[in-house]
Amino acid sequence: MASPDLALTELATTLPPSGALIGLDLGTKTIGLAISDPGRRIASPLLTLRRTKFKTDAAALLKQALDNAAVGLVLGLPLNMDGSEGPRAQSTRAFARNLAALTPLPIVFWDERLSTAAVTRTLLDADASRRRRAALVDKMAAAYILQGALDRLANVGRNSA
Repeated sequence: MASPDLALTELATTLPPSGALIGLDLGTKTIGLAISDPGRRIASPLLTLRRTKFKTDAAALLKQALDNAAVGLVLGLPLNMDGSEGPRAQSTRAFARNLAALTPLPIVFWDERLSTAAVTRTLLDADASRRRRAALVDKMAAAYILQGALDRLANVGRNSA
């Protein structure tokens, strides 16, 4: 069983030299997924899952992790703007605890404040229609979250070298 309380810096020491990470943007109705390249430099949107019940959602997530040979999961943690944790963050932590019981993959949290707003702004700047934004925003937010974690992991690697 993985521990969802692993810090990103601890994750850096436990990961194999290569292998993809999956980023998750956990919403109330959907879960956005993103995947990194095996060298963990670039995050790309993968897909959006419609949420149903935990067991079904977890099975779909873990299938994606297996199909993409993922070595870890990065879950966006929706903190309040002042850094405190509200009900959504508590719900995300509960989801991670339940998911950790089903997989040996390490799970870490990454601050997702403003990720959806940043992605929505980018899509608006690209003149994407409302329907197109709705189809893309969750998986793009997951990629935004994952890219932030990848950038931090790269800095941890440089600082320890």
